[in-house]
Amino acid sequence: MPGLVSVKTPQDAAPLRISVPEAQTPQRSDSSNVKTPSPLPKKPPSPSPSRVKPSPDRKKKLPDSPNPALSEASLDNPDLGPFLLKLARDTIASGEGPAKALDYAIRASKSFERCAVEGEPSLDLAMSLHVLAAIYCSLGRFEEAVPVLERAIQVPDVSRGADHALAAFSGYMQLGDTFSMLGQVDKSISSYDEGLKIQIEALGETDPRVGETCRYLAEANVQAMQFDKAEELCKKTLEIHRAHSEPASLEEAADRRLIALVCEAKGDYESALEHLVLASMAMIANGQDNEVASIDVSIGNIYMSLCRFDEAIFSYQKALTVFKSSKGENHPSVASVFVRLADLYHRTGKLRESKSYCENALRIYSKPVPGTTPEEIANGLTEVSAIFESVDEPEEALKLLQKAMKLLEDKPGQQGTIAGIEARMGVMFYMIGRYEEARNSFESAVAKLRASGERKSAFFGVVLNQMGLACVQLFKIDEAAELFEEARAILEQECGPCHQDTLGVYSNLAATYDAMGRVGDAIEILEYVLKLREEKLGIANPDFEDEKRRLAELLKEAGKTRDRKAKSLENLIDPSSKRTRKEGAKRWPGLGFRI
Repeated sequence: MPGLVSVKTPQDAAPLRISVPEAQTPQRSDSSNVKTPSPLPKKPPSPSPSRVKPSPDRKKKLPDSPNPALSEASLDNPDLGPFLLKLARDTIASGEGPAKALDYAIRASKSFERCAVEGEPSLDLAMSLHVLAAIYCSLGRFEEAVPVLERAIQVPDVSRGADHALAAFSGYMQLGDTFSMLGQVDKSISSYDEGLKIQIEALGETDPRVGETCRYLAEANVQAMQFDKAEELCKKTLEIHRAHSEPASLEEAADRRLIALVCEAKGDYESALEHLVLASMAMIANGQDNEVASIDVSIGNIYMSLCRFDEAIFSYQKALTVFKSSKGENHPSVASVFVRLADLYHRTGKLRESKSYCENALRIYSKPVPGTTPEEIANGLTEVSAIFESVDEPEEALKLLQKAMKLLEDKPGQQGTIAGIEARMGVMFYMIGRYEEARNSFESAVAKLRASGERKSAFFGVVLNQMGLACVQLFKIDEAAELFEEARAILEQECGPCHQDTLGVYSNLAATYDAMGRVGDAIEILEYVLKLREEKLGIANPDFEDEKRRLAELLKEAGKTRDRKAKSLENLIDPSSKRTRKEGAKRWPGLGFRI
């Protein structure tokens, strides 16, 4: 939820720290007596951990087992729900383990449900369900938390005022966080959207707290690569903060950094640079030197995308100086700048300098300083692997990717990142001729992307295409055809028929149909591709002549007997052809692997 959990890098939820505010201790009294300051608490319930300082009286040892008086029959006692919820809170604060707290929370929820007045929504029940879901999340049992939260959001009646709006908003945001931890990005964003609607209805569109939620939802959309919606939310957030904050505020600077990230992803580098410069000025005015250095790294990235390499080096060196002096020479922030410099020198042909910076970065990642998160190390290793991949060292790139995946495999909410790593590993395996391993890596990535709701993204279409090529090399023609067909449908929808990725899938599918003996289908696809090139793309592309030749051969053979000998796949999809070499040298933007 806003200000609590980063959608991009969810925190490890292993230690159980759940806050249940004293002021909101459930009572059986009428819901109108529940006093809540506003529809949006500063720290609403969330699967993220939050610290609670136990009071002296909580240090007393709690009973080892539930009191016999707390049996199922006694749950009808209206005083039992608040007592059980307090026991759950005290158990959490005492550090005795989540098992007892879970039992108390379950009993509390049952008691509140039994004692609820029919037709009257119980806020006590909603809050107890939020706490129960948070305990499930802290135990890593996110699937069990989902139905609890789905029940919780059905309890409040938003039309009854601020207290019910608070409960409904908190429930939807907590549900969104839980879906995010499960890697189900689409469902996560849908829950956040519902929470935002309730908040806007309760507070109005210009309330600062609405701005915080808009920013939080924008971050989630960036993660899902829904950049247009993210940009819209970012602009709305910026407008709200500019109306309620001083000029050049920290809030405005944070908003501009996020907008710059979206602009960069969309290829609008000039706008991204403008927002970053304004954000840097605001941070300088507020004395935030480390944040200024982080922005300098982002500015360097934009300069590098614009091929303004001297300015990029200057920005990186400025950031490097600040990070070394403030955080130490072995901090991962220093390593991240080394990686950017390595990439820059690789692009400018200075391979010796590039390799030196890679080695310096890997030295830091191999012996991380205390406090370094596995996500930081994995991200750094992934970026270095992309450089090794660029200099045709796929074996070294593979080793780094395997290390990165091992660091993330047990972390909740990282399914999408792991899928991206597995897809890149599949490409590496394909490049070195290990096709079975390539297919297995792609298959695992596809399964994770399907589960996370990214089955309609362009990236998913590209991965399907790559898996199809691996199947071709393994002579699994029927499977390859199915994968190419699915990739074609996705890329036509997401990128359009004239996009280079879509055209590549068309060509692969036509070759596969030819190998299967479906000459008519292959001819139909190639005629469509040639028509697109002649009418919209032009015929100067070298692929045009290759496709024209292939179509002529198919048309010539179409009149022969149907028992014609099918061409070998080696001739149909020639790895040494111009088209394949060009595709092998192309990068999937922002993810660093070749397609």
